[in-house]
Amino acid sequence: MTSALQAAIAGLGLGLSLIVAIGAQNAFVLRQGIRREHVLPVVLVCALSDAVLIIAGVSGIGFVVERFPVVLVVLRWAGAAFLLGYGLLAARRALAPSGLAADRGGNGLSLKAAVLTVVGLTWLNPHVYLDTVLLLGSIANTHGEVGRWWFAAGAVLGSILWFTALGYGARLLRGVFAKPVAWRILDVAIAVVMIALAIMLVLRP
Repeated sequence: MTSALQAAIAGLGLGLSLIVAIGAQNAFVLRQGIRREHVLPVVLVCALSDAVLIIAGVSGIGFVVERFPVVLVVLRWAGAAFLLGYGLLAARRALAPSGLAADRGGNGLSLKAAVLTVVGLTWLNPHVYLDTVLLLGSIANTHGEVGRWWFAAGAVLGSILWFTALGYGARLLRGVFAKPVAWRILDVAIAVVMIALAIMLVLRP
């Protein structure tokens, strides 16, 4: 397996692990998918927003690392610690799962209201900057000058795949994700991926 492909797969895995956790944005996308309202615009806003943030993170952190190589060491350990913490939180969620109430009925949203809502849920969430700009950007730069862009491409692909599947597959998942056990399985998978990536960061030469 080439280093470029390894970087892309790592980016895809981490991107999906960060995106699929239960949150307001995912709940809204799922709700719109279940109601079949403005699914394409909502999915596009989410995916394009992630792409912009991921590219900004890779570009910004890379600029700093080129001039201060020691930053890479600090980011590696900080990233590993964050991933470990995130993985443990996912494991904790798996022990006490809850269903996702995505469809509460009521009147549908207009296109403008739906887009403004998802923009707010995406860009006004402080965690999105920590996850996509700082964390993904940090880890991407451990893959080298070329590899970091393959990592970013994998992360962007993960975002596109997740939001497309969530938005258009929601009608099929309505019953599944109303059950706590579904999120338990998902959070267990997230915990495994996060902790494994933390170990890989620490062991990387």
